Amino acid sequence: MSLAPPEALGPLRRERLRTARLYFVCDARPGGEDPESLLRAALSGGVDIVQLREKELDRTAIERSATTFRRLCDTYSALFVVNDDPDLARSCDADGVHVGQDDASVEQARALLGPDAIVGLSTHSEQQIDDAAEQAVDYMSVGPIWETPTKQGRPGVGLELVSHAAEVASRPFFAIGGIDPSNAEQVVRAGARRMCVVRAIRDAADPAAVAESLRRAFAAGGEGVAPGG
Repeated sequence: MSLAPPEALGPLRRERLRTARLYFVCDARPGGEDPESLLRAALSGGVDIVQLREKELDRTAIERSATTFRRLCDTYSALFVVNDDPDLARSCDADGVHVGQDDASVEQARALLGPDAIVGLSTHSEQQIDDAAEQAVDYMSVGPIWETPTKQGRPGVGLELVSHAAEVASRPFFAIGGIDPSNAEQVVRAGARRMCVVRAIRDAADPAAVAESLRRAFAAGGEGVAPGG
């Protein structure tokens, strides 16, 4: 996407976000390996957005891996997002940043990255979902639906929060937390039109097949048309 004229970046990114269904969060070096094969499999299976989330490696190593994330997301016309750090997102030529409730603020991210960037926000309660409507966010994550080791210490919020978001959210939202092919249809039936996963794809023997299975859950759960909101 870096080849697009600057004035086209914002609308292009937001159109890709609008039609996105499957979001994959991945370490810079999953399992200590180069991310290329995993990302290629995930994207070929139908992932629409990839987030680089890395808590352990130094910045140089993260930026090195980010070149692979950027290249493959461009190849598959997917969005590339960086977790937590707007400055890192800018240095990695990402399409945007995803911030948590305790990370850099939405306002700080928007000020640093500008109006064309995608800014996402984690939400874990009805109040946080409602508050997001007053912020300059492009999308939210809602969860964790079920407890997950990637968010240790944070209890699952249940499918009820997905249903609440489906009723009131003014931004696109991705259900997240413990979702895999065995329960994805439940998430869709609760009202989700988009979902985000980590382990389900990252730890799979066949990441492409898992991605395809997760996408099929939308039709099986009764949501068979492209998401509009």
